[in-house]
Amino acid sequence: MNLIKDLYLNGCDVKKNEPLKNHTNFRVGGKVSYFIEPRTKESFIYALKKLKNEEYKIIGGGANIIAKDEFHDFFVLSTKNLSNYKLKGEKIIAECGVSITRLSKISCENNLSGLEFASGIPGSLGGAIFMNAGAYGGEFKDVVESVEIFDVNEEKIKTFSREDMKFDYRSSIVKNLKIIVLSAVLKLNIGNNVEEKTKELLEKRWERQPLDMPSAGSIFKRPKPDFYVGTTIEKLGLKGFSIGDAQISEKHAGFIVNKGNATFEDILNLIKLVKNKVKILYNMNLEVEPEIW
Repeated sequence: MNLIKDLYLNGCDVKKNEPLKNHTNFRVGGKVSYFIEPRTKESFIYALKKLKNEEYKIIGGGANIIAKDEFHDFFVLSTKNLSNYKLKGEKIIAECGVSITRLSKISCENNLSGLEFASGIPGSLGGAIFMNAGAYGGEFKDVVESVEIFDVNEEKIKTFSREDMKFDYRSSIVKNLKIIVLSAVLKLNIGNNVEEKTKELLEKRWERQPLDMPSAGSIFKRPKPDFYVGTTIEKLGLKGFSIGDAQISEKHAGFIVNKGNATFEDILNLIKLVKNKVKILYNMNLEVEPEIW
């Protein structure tokens, strides 16, 4: 049976020649051969098995991806429909496609503390676990109790503990092994004024970050704890500097934003410019935080 028809008949919506720019926060990216949207976790696992010998990538909220403008000859699996969750006491058990915004809202509604730091972080739970997303002194490793993963090589569902996940700064074991996040158990605590604290951080984020413009979030990882990338770029006089429609944000120099029609090359050239200047003046190698497709 034709692979695409097989996926459709087993619970996946399929889009041919779908522009990635429609699915990334940066609003850049050329067409991809097939964009697959499994409707359930079961159909997601079915697709992973069927695509085992094909080239594919997985996309959640598309918050942390910079995609080339050219044609991408591979499959993309979207987790956007995997949005089921349930509350169990002070725990949230959620599928990988649940948005961080939704998780934050659930926490507030139930006065559960621990996810305040995540308020305003774009993207999905799967992506947040993949890169151990964090802000304001908190990281997902602080709240993850366990993660349900699919081992692509063994074609088995497994449960990893927090320790198994080998969380590090903007990293986890998922980046290094062929395993896919299916769902996770988040351990929170009954808190006080959770909604108020969440709103405070949202306001702080709005004041300091260009949330009203397309971007991939912080463009560089912090190379060491006391090296602040945004401040460094600002000291270099690059705040507001543009190449094409890619601009170093006038609000926060640690962000590159799309002013409207930025291309992949515009963004990449701006990244290279910053990396070169920081290397020359500070002898520091900056590493790009988003994935480049």
